[in-house]
Amino acid sequence: MSLYPKLLSPTSLGAVELSNRVVMAPMTRSRALPNGTVPDLYQTYFEQRASAGLLMTDATMVSPQAVGYLGTPGIWTEAQVESWRAVVDAVHAVDGRIAMQIMHCGRISLNLLQPDNGPPVSSSAMRAPTTMLFTPTYEQVPADDPRALELSEIPGVVAQFASAARNAKAAGFDAIEIHAANGYLIDQFLRDGVNQRHDKYGGSVENRARLLLEITEAVAKEFGADRTGVRLSPTNPFNDMADRDPLGTFSTVLRHLARIELAWLHLASLNEADFSRRLRDAYGKPLLLNGGFTAAQADDAIRSELAVAVSFGAAYIANPDLVERFATNAELATPDSATMYGGGAKGYIDYPTLDAA
Repeated sequence: MSLYPKLLSPTSLGAVELSNRVVMAPMTRSRALPNGTVPDLYQTYFEQRASAGLLMTDATMVSPQAVGYLGTPGIWTEAQVESWRAVVDAVHAVDGRIAMQIMHCGRISLNLLQPDNGPPVSSSAMRAPTTMLFTPTYEQVPADDPRALELSEIPGVVAQFASAARNAKAAGFDAIEIHAANGYLIDQFLRDGVNQRHDKYGGSVENRARLLLEITEAVAKEFGADRTGVRLSPTNPFNDMADRDPLGTFSTVLRHLARIELAWLHLASLNEADFSRRLRDAYGKPLLLNGGFTAAQADDAIRSELAVAVSFGAAYIANPDLVERFATNAELATPDSATMYGGGAKGYIDYPTLDAA
C-alpha cells in the first residue's frame, strides 16, 4: 500500500481527469525565445514530468503589454500558438494532462519592455518600491513607475485574456489557469495595498474583485468553466503587496468565484491550515493548494478535505519523476539554484529520473 494513498489517487478537476493529485505548479523558468515562442526544450521538459496528475506551464503573457520579464512565453501570436501546440502534443503522446497559466504583469515591468516604451499599467499609479527587474542587457534595475489604467481601457485588458484563452484552446491545452496572484495585474486590483481607485474597480472588495470576475467569466466563456482555474495568493507579500484584511477580502472573492463553477481554485503560498480552512469554507469545496508541502502534508490536506490536490513547484525542477519518487518514498534531488532561470538544457532537462540515476 502506498504511503500516500490520497495524494496518489485519481480525481478530477472539473472536466479534467487526473491520474493522481500531484500537480506541477506553474513556474517561471525564463527560457522562452525573444519573440515569446517556446523552444523544443519545452517539449522535453514537460514530457519528462507528464506523470503528474496535471502539468501547468510557465506564466504565459496575454499580450505585449503584459510582459514584465525577459524570457517569458506569450500566447498572442500564431507562432506562439504553434510552438505551444508542439508541447501539448508531446505531453498528450505520453498520456499526460497540461494546463496553460495566463497572466499580465501590470506594474511589475519596465518601460523598455513595453510597447513604444510606454509606462507599465496598474490599478493605480503606485510603483512597486523594492521590486527589481532585469533589462535586456541583464542589468538589474527597479520596476518603473506605472500609470493607472483608464476606465475605458479595462475592457481591452479583459479581451486580452479572452483572446489568450482562445489561443490556448487552439493549441490543444486541457485546461487554463488565470494568474491572479503574486502581485501581478489582477492582484494589483484585488488588494488594497495597491488599489487606490475611486471608480467601480476600487474601494469595496466587490469593486476590487470586478476585474478578476470579468476576466474569469470571459475566459470561462472561451474555454469552459469546467476547464478553467484561478490562482490567488491572499497573504503573499511578493512584489510589494499587502492587504489590510486578507481573510475578509479573499473570503468575499472566493464566494463570488464559487458561482462560476470553476474547475479549481488554486491558493498559492498557503500551507497555513487554519487560514486555508476558513477560505475553503467560504468557497464551499476543497481547494488546489500550494506552499511548500511535503508529500505527507499534502496527503493529510487531501484526507481532511481541505485540498482536492496539491501543487509542487521547486521539487519538480530536479525531480521529473516526482510522482514515482513519492510512490516509493525515495529521496528527492535538490535543484541547482544557479540554473533555475534562463539558459538552455542545463538545469532544465538534464535532471535524471530515479531509475537513470
